[in-house]
Amino acid sequence: MALKAGIVGLPNVGKSTLFNCLSSAKAQAANFPFCTIDAQMGQVSVPDERLTKLAEIVHPGRIVPAVCDIVDIAGLVKGASKGEGLGNQFLGNIRECDAIIHVLRCFDNGNIVHVDGSVDPVRDKEIIDTELQLKDLETVENRIKRVEKVAKVGGDKNAKIEYELLLRYKEALEQGKSARTVVPQNEDEETCAHQMFLLTTKPVLYVCNVDDTSAATGNAYVEQVRKAIEDEDAQLMIISAQTEADIAELETYEEKQMFLEDLGLKESGCNRLIKAIYSLLNLETFITAGEMEVKAWTYRKGWKAPQCAGVIHTDFEKGFIRAEVIKYDDYIKYGSEAAVREAGKLSVEGKDYVVQDGDIMHFRFNV
Repeated sequence: MALKAGIVGLPNVGKSTLFNCLSSAKAQAANFPFCTIDAQMGQVSVPDERLTKLAEIVHPGRIVPAVCDIVDIAGLVKGASKGEGLGNQFLGNIRECDAIIHVLRCFDNGNIVHVDGSVDPVRDKEIIDTELQLKDLETVENRIKRVEKVAKVGGDKNAKIEYELLLRYKEALEQGKSARTVVPQNEDEETCAHQMFLLTTKPVLYVCNVDDTSAATGNAYVEQVRKAIEDEDAQLMIISAQTEADIAELETYEEKQMFLEDLGLKESGCNRLIKAIYSLLNLETFITAGEMEVKAWTYRKGWKAPQCAGVIHTDFEKGFIRAEVIKYDDYIKYGSEAAVREAGKLSVEGKDYVVQDGDIMHFRFNV
């Protein structure tokens, strides 16, 4: 599944440093605004210890983790919704993403220029929120003009659904709220909302970029952000981008773990962030395990067996017969597929089976 998360924020808040840590691609990072002009994309592997443990049992030729695309988007400034700075390009790049990773500067450093002259993460957040909301309001008002007459005098059911939803979006946006605060009331509205591609309906993870001494506990800036988003349907994460850059320079796993322990951390911020992005996109993984490979496959939470089969190949979904499912814990407990079968722990599931995260699956199909 080709899903993308876009890293956004004001200039010089640590977006590109964080992107460089996450991805094998290297975005330019420097101490002046618009150092990153073009959106740069990298593909990151989703950390999953289950694959390694399965590989110790199966001894496959390779391990293939799930992946997620990360986009480093140029810094935004006030007036972006009207084309200021790199506004049009910035907003276009966000529109193409499935989720937003909003990086906020939560550290003091006189050597790193802030575009507005001082450190204030809540103000920075509101600048970007306002620009995205203004662009969405423009989009909504234009759509209202197109559908209003048909919705009021015609018999077009879809036009009426869209018009009523647009009015609720307009009311929220005019109050300075993001479109995600408007909850679709039924499946028809959900379909309509998805087709609008509004910027502020996208799920958001706020990443508070702190200094290394605050990486484990946060600081006063983080608490300001936490309070500012308490009424939003959004997540918050604390990370030190510079610390992650230092960790990335270390060669061995042992060195990295010692570094993390010294900071009071159990896991790198990058690993935590990748997992959070995966969750933010409402994604899970099922696994196939054999002599050739142990592989994680990405699917949307709530998908049924035939849909997941289609992730491997469309023919698997078209000709789906059944799925043989082993729970990850059972595979580890019994030590082999044969032992799982003998213990009666392998289940045979049909078209209505809702796949669970970590299911080890084998699909039977006929085309």
